[in-house]
Amino acid sequence: MALPQPSPNIVGIVPYKVPRHGAPMDLLLDGIGGLPSPVDLFRGLDDADPELLVRAYPSSDKLAAALAAKVGVTPDRLIVTSGGDDALDRACRSLLAPGRSIVLPVPTFEMIERYARWTGATLRHVDWSHGDYPVDAVIAAADETTTAVAVVSPNNPTGAVISASELRRLSAALPNAVLLVDLAYVEFADEDLTSVVVTLPNAVGFRTMSKAYGLAGLRVGYAFGVAEVIGWMRAAGNPYTVSGPSIHLALKRLVDAHDVVHAYIDRVRAQRDGLADLLAGLGAKPMRSQANFVFSRTDKADWVRDGLAGLGIGVRAWPGHPMLGDAVRINVPGEDAVLERLTHALQTVLAPQAVLLDMDGVIADTSASYRESIVRTCAQFGVTITHADIAEVKAKGNANNDWVVTQRILAANGIDVPLDEVTRRFEDLYQGVDGVPGLKMTERLLLPRAAFEALSKRYPIAIVTGRPTKDAHEFLELHDLKPFIQVIVCMEDGPCKPDPFPVREALRRLGLTRAWMVGDTPDDVRASRAAGVVPLGVPSPGEDVARATDTLTSSGAARVLPDITHLSELLP
Repeated sequence: MALPQPSPNIVGIVPYKVPRHGAPMDLLLDGIGGLPSPVDLFRGLDDADPELLVRAYPSSDKLAAALAAKVGVTPDRLIVTSGGDDALDRACRSLLAPGRSIVLPVPTFEMIERYARWTGATLRHVDWSHGDYPVDAVIAAADETTTAVAVVSPNNPTGAVISASELRRLSAALPNAVLLVDLAYVEFADEDLTSVVVTLPNAVGFRTMSKAYGLAGLRVGYAFGVAEVIGWMRAAGNPYTVSGPSIHLALKRLVDAHDVVHAYIDRVRAQRDGLADLLAGLGAKPMRSQANFVFSRTDKADWVRDGLAGLGIGVRAWPGHPMLGDAVRINVPGEDAVLERLTHALQTVLAPQAVLLDMDGVIADTSASYRESIVRTCAQFGVTITHADIAEVKAKGNANNDWVVTQRILAANGIDVPLDEVTRRFEDLYQGVDGVPGLKMTERLLLPRAAFEALSKRYPIAIVTGRPTKDAHEFLELHDLKPFIQVIVCMEDGPCKPDPFPVREALRRLGLTRAWMVGDTPDDVRASRAAGVVPLGVPSPGEDVARATDTLTSSGAARVLPDITHLSELLP
C-alpha cells in the first residue's frame, strides 16, 4: 500500500514555528505581545452559564455586534474568527485560486504567503525592506489576474505603515482587487486606518484581540469590510471556530478594559523610540516602528538573540533568512521594570565591560588533576567511576566543590565517609605527599599566555573559581598570568556557584556592571544568569562535546564555544 502524493499546494511548506534558542526564558519579547493579562481574568467566567459556555455550540453574535459598533459597520459586514490568522486564511480561500494572483510586499506577516500558496495562486512579491508601503511598485506588479493585495500596516516585522491617502490611492488604482488590510498592530500606530477601510469599496480589514488586548491565547480576531466578501469568508471556513469561554472573556475585556488598554498603549508608544535609540547607540540600525515592537538590522542579529536568551529574554531573529538574516525584532515591554531589565541586557550583550573566566575546565585542563583526584579517591574506598560519571554529576548542578562531589558519589554507592576524610585523601592525591608528585602537576593552560595578554588589552579580566585561594594563585603564578588579571574570586570568598555571589563579587571588585562569563558547568551558567552576566559555555577537555553543548544550553548558556580560544572572535 502506498500513500498518495501530497497536494502540490503544500509541497515544500514546513509547519510554522518560531525558531527559539534552547535556553530557558522567562521574558518572551519575540512575538507574545500586548497588555499583560490580569491574574483574575478567568473570574470573568464566574457569572456565565456553563451550559452556554461549554455544552452548547458557541455563538459570537454579541461579540460581533460589539465589535461592529466599535469599527462602525453593520454586523453583516463583520465576522469573528479564530484569531486574525483565521480571517486572513478565509480571505485567501475566498479570493485566490489557480490562475489568480496576489501582490505581496515582503518582508511581511509570513502566514499570508502560506495561505496564498495553499490556494494554488501565483504570488507576486514586491520589495518592502525600507520606507513606507510601496504603493507604486504594488500597482505595477498587479495585472488582470490579481484578485488580492496584502497591506499589513503596521507591518510585521518592520513596523512600517501605509498612510490613509496612499491606501485610498491604492484602492482606486486596483478596483478589481480586494485589499487585505491587516491592522493587527493598529492600536499602536499614529493613524488608525479602520475608518478608512470601512469606506473603501474593495477592502477588508483584519484586527485581533491578541496584541493590545493581550488575549493571544484565546484566539479571537475579526474581519470587516465589504459585505459580499465577508459573506464569502463565512462560507470559506469552519463554523464555531471560537470557543464559548473565549467569546465571553473577549467581550468582557472589550467592555471592561478600555482605560487599562489605552494606558498600556501609551506606555508602549512612550518607550518605543527610546528602545530604538538604545539599539542605534549600540551599533544597530533600527527602523522607526509604529507597532509594539522595534525592528532592527545588525550584523550581530543571531548574537543578539542568543545573548539575550542567555539572560532569559526571548527576541525574534531569522537565522539564514534571505531578507531577514541580519534582523532582530524586539517587543516593547510597556512596563518600566521590564524595560530596565531589557536595557541592561542589551547593553551587556552588545557592550560588555569585562570578561569573567572560570578556571577549571576553562583556562586550566584539570581532567588529569581534579577530576582524576575524584576517580582515585573513590577507588580508595572501593568505588570505580569514570570521567564520564563525573561529567554526569556535574551536569546535574550544585557540584562546584570537588570534595563534596566526591563524597556525594561515594554516598550514592553506599559508602558513608566524613567530608574531612574525603578531603584529606583527595588533597594528598592532588597536592602530593611523601615525595610523590601531586596530580596538580599535570595541569596545562588552555588559553595561551599571549592570548591572555591580548584579551587583557581589550577588557578587564576576573577569575571566578571554586578553587581554594592557594590553588588558584599557584596556577596563575606558574603560568605568569597575574599581570593580566585584575580580580580573583575563590572558594573562601563566599558562597560558591551556582549562587550568584562570586559573579557579583567579581563585578563589585571591578567596579563594573556588565560582563560576559565563560564556564564549563551548569553551575557556572546559572550563577552568571542570576547575576545578570551573559553566560558562555565551553566543554571541559575530554568531555563529549554534543552532550556538553546540550547540557550547557539547556542550563541557559547563550553560546557554547568549542573552547576558550574562540572567545575573542565573539567579543565586540
